[in-house]
Formats: sequence, C-alpha cells, structure tokens
Amino acid sequence: MPPIPLKLSLGPVLFFWSRDDILRFYAEAAEWPLDTLYLGEVVCGRRQQLRGQDWIALAADLAATGREVVLSCQALIESESDLKRLRKMVDNGQLAIEANDLGAVRLASEKKLPFVAGAHLNIYNADTLALMRRLGAYRWLPPVEMGRGTLAALLAEAGRQQLEIDTEVFAWGRLPLALSSRCFTARHYNLNKDDCQFRCLEHPDGLRLDTREGQHFLAINGIQTMSDGCHALLSHLAELREAGAGRVRISPQAHGTAAVVRAFRQQLDGQGDAGAQLAELRPHAPGELVDGYWRGQAGIQALETRHAHS
Repeated sequence: MPPIPLKLSLGPVLFFWSRDDILRFYAEAAEWPLDTLYLGEVVCGRRQQLRGQDWIALAADLAATGREVVLSCQALIESESDLKRLRKMVDNGQLAIEANDLGAVRLASEKKLPFVAGAHLNIYNADTLALMRRLGAYRWLPPVEMGRGTLAALLAEAGRQQLEIDTEVFAWGRLPLALSSRCFTARHYNLNKDDCQFRCLEHPDGLRLDTREGQHFLAINGIQTMSDGCHALLSHLAELREAGAGRVRISPQAHGTAAVVRAFRQQLDGQGDAGAQLAELRPHAPGELVDGYWRGQAGIQALETRHAHS
C-alpha cells in the first residue's frame, strides 16, 4: 500500500490580534497552498475583536475558495455568554466545527453536525477515539505531547477496530499546553482578569516566561500556557505518514506564517531539503525549534540535528 498523502492545515489563531490584523491574515491565507483552514476564538471569551457571527461570515467567505473550512470552538467554557457563542458556532448551518471541550462534542452530536475532535479533548487511546467517532467526529488531533511511538500504537489499534477517522498532528508552532481560569497575562500586569485592559494585544505571539536562571521556558497567552519553543515536525513528515497521520497542522504566528506554509507544502510535494528549509525558517520561529515530544522526550528538547539535516 502506498504511503498516505499528507494534507496541510492551518490551525486557528491562538493569540489575540486586532480585527484588522485577523482580516488581513486570512485574506493572505486564502491564497496559500492549504487544504484546510480553521478559524475562531479558542482561548478567551473576552477576545471579541471578531464576534461569533463575524467568524461564521469569514469562514463562509473562505469556504467559497474551495478549501475545507472548520470553525474552532472555545476550549474552556466559563460563562453563559461563552456557551451562547458555542451554540452559535454549532448552529452555523454550513460548516463543521472543531470541538475543544465535551460541551461542544455534545451539542454537535445532538445536531448531527460532523466535528473535528480537538487536541484539548485529550484522547489517549483507541476506545476513546472510537467513542468520539460514534458521536460524529470525522477527524481528531492527538494531544500535543503524544510521541510517534504512542501515536503509531494507538492508530494500529484503531485499525484493528476498523475505525475510520482522519488524524491531524500539530506540526508547527508554540504548543498549546494548558488552560486555566486565571489570566496569567493580566496577573503579569497586576490587573484583575475582568479588567485586563486586553494586554494580550501587546503580545501577538504570547509573553515569554523565563526561569529564575534566565532559561526560556514557557509562553503565557492570557489564560493559556504554551511552550516557549516552536514545535517543528517539518523533518519528520515521513514518520508521520508511517504512523498513520493524514494531515499536519501549522499554528499561525504573527510573522512568517506564509514562509512556514510554503516550506511544508514543498516537503509534502517532495521538493527541497528539510534541513535547509528549517534553517530558513528559524528566524521566523517565535522560539527555539523543538521536537522533543515527538521523539518521546521532554518537549523542550531542541530539534534533533540528525533529522534537521537529513
């Protein structure tokens, strides 16, 4: 059997950008060689430069370009207003959603709406994946810390269960690690969460957090904790195919996303040298290139040289 041809996705913008920057970004992204675009507010309900109906209208415009477009839903539902926005996304009447919490899964299942099971659902075994498939998931994302060995074993078991579902792997960007009811960015500025003054707008790739020894460690993005390093699987695409993945996801960043998309598309098309392309992408990355999780090590481990120059 020939290897699975990987497809290329652009994940939702995880940071707080201005309305003009969001619209400009997606106007450019509409011209990029992508198979799927995700869009919507995933992190914080206070980020309303674009409201629910704005995201739905923008998604409809992008869908008219012929690519698959998916509406990504908020991962931590904390209020009735959050739930109202979630219902609006599910009731959009046209597009699939990316469910990032079980409330979204339930609403989509009740509406018979196909959905993508997002990485925040923390699916770690084939039985849970089978449950999501029964509820209506047609694609899923493994948790970002899942390595190649674990993923290959899980998908092998899913194959034995004759479970047909597409697998998408987070392959570029700061890793979304955790969410909290506390806003770390507001705390950094000694502000209350409900009076945050939208300081996240000042940090379009997140706010770097160092250890006491000065080591770059994490990035804070409102209520979200992220890796400081930029997870980079450009040189691991063959392993992704072998493991059974069907597509890879690029997470948007404030600058250089177009260059990242081009490099991945070239690799997926069998063009160019991954090591040289990674060298060109390093200046665009928001942090040091890392791939530790994929190799079964600590996520902060720098990109393995053997792969980067293969």
